[in-house]
Amino acid sequence: MFDFTGKTALVTGGTSGIGQAIAEAFLNSGATVIAAGLPTKETPPDGVRTEILNVSDASAVDKLMNRIPELHVVVNAAGMIRRDDEYNLDAFEQVLDVNLTGTMRVCMAARPKLLATRGCVVNFASMYSIFGGPRCPAYSASKGAIAQLTRSLAVAWAPDGIRVNAVAPGWIATTLTQALRDDEARSAPMLARSPCHRWGLPEEIAGPVLFLCSEAASFVTGAVIPVDGGYSAA
Repeated sequence: MFDFTGKTALVTGGTSGIGQAIAEAFLNSGATVIAAGLPTKETPPDGVRTEILNVSDASAVDKLMNRIPELHVVVNAAGMIRRDDEYNLDAFEQVLDVNLTGTMRVCMAARPKLLATRGCVVNFASMYSIFGGPRCPAYSASKGAIAQLTRSLAVAWAPDGIRVNAVAPGWIATTLTQALRDDEARSAPMLARSPCHRWGLPEEIAGPVLFLCSEAASFVTGAVIPVDGGYSAA
């Protein structure tokens, strides 16, 4: 659908789940792709360069950026959730550090390279950017903040030609949601509310991300696009 030949895309959290699907989509669209994330048992697509990265480690983020000669796209898909444990302040701070501060850390480290290419950023918000999650206060808080961070960076960086947008996925079938999908008592009411009445697939997030990074979205910045099968609208 989109041609990214000659462009380099960095996808944090790109070694598994939604991030890996996005990395593969960029690869199939001609981009040079760097998938950065924690070690995983999943096999990366042939042609995707993988890098071990903890976005909480500022030094590691800077070192990775120094190894990338040119950068056009940054997708901040790295994230974590610790359901129920997030009422413990240590867990709360850890989730915020990965999901929110980690995103900002990568954005700031990438900014000089994006400035040179007039590149773009896609952050990962969530349907929890819109409403609360009683079992995951830190995750919900971080995703609400991601929406505002995206808008703030979009306004700040637009004069430099850098676009910043976000996607807000809903219930997606990944390893992170496996336990929830296996619990019919909990998952059935969620699917009943969703107009599409099913779980989304990781590759269904990739299309909107590629759109936001393409020339087709050249006048789009500061947007937070729900990709949730209509769940947040129901």
